[in-house]
Amino acid sequence: MKEQNILAGFSTEEAATQAKKALLEAGFSTVQIDHVGQFPGSGVDSILNPITGEFSSLASLTLSGDFPSGRDASVLAAADPDASGMADSGDDPFTPFLLTAVVPADRNAEATEIIRSFGGMV
Repeated sequence: MKEQNILAGFSTEEAATQAKKALLEAGFSTVQIDHVGQFPGSGVDSILNPITGEFSSLASLTLSGDFPSGRDASVLAAADPDASGMADSGDDPFTPFLLTAVVPADRNAEATEIIRSFGGMV
């Protein structure tokens, strides 16, 4: 049976999770959600006091980035306007949650309709 891939972006993890649940209930078995970000890593996992200086860089603190390749990448990322905390994304269409589904070709329209009903951008 021929299969097709569907890639859909979501602005919230909750919407992506609901779409995944609906797809699984409809009988689609290969569905996953990933978080896609501008910077590598998962960022700071604990509450830090920046006054103590116990953080690796401004970029890791404000952008939730992890820069294991060296200090240069961290300094460059800290030059991004978002690092100041004063940037406004406005109507940024960025959708950080990616839902990927592998569906039978004859059920592609059904799966796409389910995804769009939860706000997914296919």
